[in-house]
Amino acid sequence: MTDHPRQSRFPPATLGERVVADLSRFNPWWEGRPGKVLPATRRHLVSRIRRRIEQRLAQVVVVRGPRQVGKTTAYLQLIGDLLREGVDPRRILLVQFDDLPSLSKLDEPILRIVEWYERNILGESLNEAAHGGREAFLFFDEVQNLSRWADQLKSLVDHATARVVVTGSSALRIEAGRDSLSGRINTIETSPLALSEIAMFRGTGFPAPLLDGNGLDKLVREDFWRFLRAHGMEHREARDAAFEAFSARGAYPVAHENPGIEWGLVADQLVENVVNRVIQHDLRMGERGRRRDEGLLKEVFRLACRYAGQAPRHEVIAAEARATLDADVGTERIRHYLDFLHGSLLLRLVEPLEIRLKKQRNLSKICLSDHGVRAAWLQEVIPLAPGPLGEAPNLSDLAGRLAESVAGASLSLVGGLDLAHFPERDGEPEVDFVLTIGTRRIPMEVKYRRRIDGRDLRGLHSFLGRPAYNAPFGILVTLTDDEPPDLPQNVVALPLSTLLLLG
Repeated sequence: MTDHPRQSRFPPATLGERVVADLSRFNPWWEGRPGKVLPATRRHLVSRIRRRIEQRLAQVVVVRGPRQVGKTTAYLQLIGDLLREGVDPRRILLVQFDDLPSLSKLDEPILRIVEWYERNILGESLNEAAHGGREAFLFFDEVQNLSRWADQLKSLVDHATARVVVTGSSALRIEAGRDSLSGRINTIETSPLALSEIAMFRGTGFPAPLLDGNGLDKLVREDFWRFLRAHGMEHREARDAAFEAFSARGAYPVAHENPGIEWGLVADQLVENVVNRVIQHDLRMGERGRRRDEGLLKEVFRLACRYAGQAPRHEVIAAEARATLDADVGTERIRHYLDFLHGSLLLRLVEPLEIRLKKQRNLSKICLSDHGVRAAWLQEVIPLAPGPLGEAPNLSDLAGRLAESVAGASLSLVGGLDLAHFPERDGEPEVDFVLTIGTRRIPMEVKYRRRIDGRDLRGLHSFLGRPAYNAPFGILVTLTDDEPPDLPQNVVALPLSTLLLLG
């Protein structure tokens, strides 16, 4: 390790022995010690974070996603890459704020820790290091747990040059910091595993996702969707194997890191470390410090699982919650609890298309972030792969709703995409999803059955036939690769398994 650069002259920042010990444990590379053993398999997230850091689109890269999807592993793998490439270990600072009272009790912990780091580890200010070609890398994990974290980050990046990566598992808390950090952040949305990643976890090769940060313009081209269909057919064997694993276990890494472990054990792990962790830790504190009702929150999530792929009115959910809990539950509480679950990234709420229904958030479509979590929470496995589903035809209708939920959750992760659903109204049939890119709208219907006829295309026909919607073509998401008979020329049919190759 090279000698320290010149020491900067500023008042020392004292953190206390416990905090310094925590920082030493987070950053073993400062002392030439190895970090924790990491999985050999890498999520696409690692390269995405690296690319955003190098592109310098903003001063702070925010990685936002549910708990247990591999955010921590991804940035630890990136840190390993930087060290192997010869980056001075003293130029890397990692702080994990989750569940460490010794850090959260500090006054302005981000700023105080960085001051201590400059003096005691980096040996110079961040700006001195940057001017000397030694720019530091600062990683702050689960930063949303801090009070006024966004204000601290704003002060930091407004007065210092460094490459900053922030991770968080609460969309609500991260979103709350956007105003303070306006123009200073670039967000990466992550989720449970993509289909191509499931294939990697299970040891089979697979091409990279087709929408890996490459922009949205291609989505308004019909030829791209026809290419996507052909792409799925070309890689059918690997695609189908990955989709069958996804069908059986969902997409959380824990479900595929050790595929030989029985589902019951995996399900217990998902309930304990994903759902209960969110409900008991992230979402229990309500506005002005009021605690949320844990029992009601669990019941709302259970009902959200039951209504996956649908847009139930809040009155319906409230009535069912009242009947189950024998308690007074109003629609406003249901709305707040669904918003909290959306903010935890356990589910995605897809709003109705604004040109159809204004101020009607009562009709949000519920799309679960992962159907494997639903299977674990409800203890009910619903197959999505054609083979296993064919052996349980009584589950076809429920599988169709889950397929719609899966499609919506997947599309909601496409950065910059305006995703909505189109409720039935004024004689116009509903459309499951509408993708808006610029001035163009692409309607999408999910018909998850083996036999599809003209009645299943009413929504697409109606939407495509109205010039005001500016829809050049439509997408039909199906169960298998087989195209339905008499498919209109301006409709592209492709199976759900192929749609999941986008991301």
